[in-house]
Amino acid sequence: MPILCKPAVSVPEHVVTLAQTLELCNTIHADHPQLELALRLLRNTGVQTRHFVRPLEETLSHPGLTERNRLYQEHSKLRVPPVIHEALSNASLGAEDIDAIVYVSCTGFLMPSMTAHLVNEMGFRSDTRQIPIAQLGCAAGGAAINQAFTFCTAFPDANVLIVACEFCSLCYQPTDKGVGNLLSNGLFGDAVAAAVVRARGGAGPRLERTASYLIPHTEDWICYEVKETGFHFRLDKRVPKTMEPLAPSMRALAQAHGMDASKLGFYIIHAGGPRILDDLALFLNVDRDRFRYSRATLTSYGNIASAVVFDALRRAFEDGEVREGATGMIAGFGPGITAEICVGHWAEDAFPAAA
Repeated sequence: MPILCKPAVSVPEHVVTLAQTLELCNTIHADHPQLELALRLLRNTGVQTRHFVRPLEETLSHPGLTERNRLYQEHSKLRVPPVIHEALSNASLGAEDIDAIVYVSCTGFLMPSMTAHLVNEMGFRSDTRQIPIAQLGCAAGGAAINQAFTFCTAFPDANVLIVACEFCSLCYQPTDKGVGNLLSNGLFGDAVAAAVVRARGGAGPRLERTASYLIPHTEDWICYEVKETGFHFRLDKRVPKTMEPLAPSMRALAQAHGMDASKLGFYIIHAGGPRILDDLALFLNVDRDRFRYSRATLTSYGNIASAVVFDALRRAFEDGEVREGATGMIAGFGPGITAEICVGHWAEDAFPAAA
C-alpha cells in the first residue's frame, strides 16, 4: 500500500497577529453596523498569527487582477522549489524518481500549470504525469492524497509528489463588507506544502481506503465570484454546521475498512475554523484534543487552505506519539460542500524500498 511520507511546509516571512487584525478591522470598518459581531467572530477563530507573502500594507492594497496573478506566479516559482527539495529528502528520493506531480492551489491561476515549470526547472523527467487541481479549495489537500493513492495503486512502483501552494492574502478584496468576508480576512493565511507518496518504502500513514462525499445543493455555501477585480470569496453562515452531515460518511469509510472512526490512533483534519473541529469531535464522539495537530496549525498559521492537512501531518510526525500500526484518518473539506477522506495505518518502513 502507498505511504505518505513526512511533509515539508513553509510559511512566508511577513507575520500578522490577532491584535493587528482586530485593530485593522476596528479602523477600516469603524462604521460597519455589525462591527462588534465581526470582532467577536475574529477573536473566536483561535488564530493568533498568520503569514503573508507581502507586507501588510501592500496586502491591503488592490493593484488589480493582472498584478495579483503576476505576484502569484512570482512567489510560487520562488517559494515552491525549496519545499519540494525538503519533501523529496524526507522521502529519500530525487526528482528523477517522481512519476507524477499533483499540484493544488485555489489562490492563483497559471496555464500551463506550475507542474510544467517544475518539470522544466527542477530535474523531473519529461514523462512525469502532471495532475493540477484548481477548483476544490481547501478540500484539495485531501483530494491530492486520494489522487496519489489512486495513481500508486494503478502503478505499483510509482512515486507521486504532492504540492499545495496557497497565497490566500492575494485574494483580499477591500470592497467586500459582508460579515463572512470580514471573518475570512482574519482567518486565512499563506503557505506552501509538499509531500511524497511512495508506492514502496517510506514511513508515515499507509493509505488504504479513500472516499469522497458531497452534501447535495450546497454549491453556493463556499464559492468564488469571479469579477474584474479577481476572486471574491463567499462564505455562507451555514458552513460551520456541515460536520453533522459529513460525519456519517467518515464513519462509513472507517467502518468499511474495519475501523471505528471514534477510536482511531490519529486524526489529520482540515482546520477550516474552530467550530468545524469542535463539531466534528462531537459528531465523531472523540475528545477535542485528538485534533490537536489541526488546532496547532490554525493557531499558528490560520486556515492555509489545501496546505492544512500537510502541516497537521508534519506536526504529527514531529510530535512522535503516533506508533507503528496506529489507525488513522485524513480529511479535507471544501467547496461543494465536499469531503475528501482517507484511512489507513501508520507504518515505519513497513515495505522496504526496491533495490
